[in-house]
Amino acid sequence: MIENKSIRVKYFRVLITLLQDREIFLEEIRQGVRLPHKIISLLVCSSIFIAIYGGIIGAYHSWMQAISSAVKLPGLYLITLLICLPTLYFFNIIFGSRRTFGQHFALVLTAVSVTSVLLFSFAPITLFFLITINNYQFLILLNVVIFGLTGFIGVYSLYNASKIILEQDNQGSDLRTRIIRGWLFLYAFVGSQLGWTLRPFFGVPDSVFQLFREREGSFYLSILQSIGYILGFR
Repeated sequence: MIENKSIRVKYFRVLITLLQDREIFLEEIRQGVRLPHKIISLLVCSSIFIAIYGGIIGAYHSWMQAISSAVKLPGLYLITLLICLPTLYFFNIIFGSRRTFGQHFALVLTAVSVTSVLLFSFAPITLFFLITINNYQFLILLNVVIFGLTGFIGVYSLYNASKIILEQDNQGSDLRTRIIRGWLFLYAFVGSQLGWTLRPFFGVPDSVFQLFREREGSFYLSILQSIGYILGFR
């Protein structure tokens, strides 16, 4: 038991190092220092934080939805990463990068980890509104704002991290900067639509628990409908 606890502490110590000594952490990724340990640690820590947030928003509906959302929300971030990562890796390789797939993986995980920590920090606020407000559309929009804000900060941190890890390859750095910008847009687009596909995370009040809903509409159309509902347009 003591050994298992020590391992968990080591995982979180890696995350703390990323947050407190970012440049040193990224330089170690660039040099390939202990990449497997970093990848596993960031995967474990980010999954735990995102699962906690998923469990909180799912509890708005039922305990079954809480468990479902606690599993699906980390899955959303991981699946999005796995879908989009090969595009970033192969485009960078084609245009001159010498970084390995593991270095690219660790790089993207730093952004997911930053996002997960921010989501965890918003958890008490989300829980407060879940307890005090019984308005499904408001809670949906609140969390769209939270996910959008934390995602933007995570993506921004990834953009800055890529300058340390990827752009120090001498040739084609300007082109790779444009590749990264395009990839970030792709990552956000895939993530938002995948989130729509994996819904519900909240669960509609007074409805039967559903693991997944039928595929219909799109994420962006749903947001417009929620805004219209709150403003009294429907």
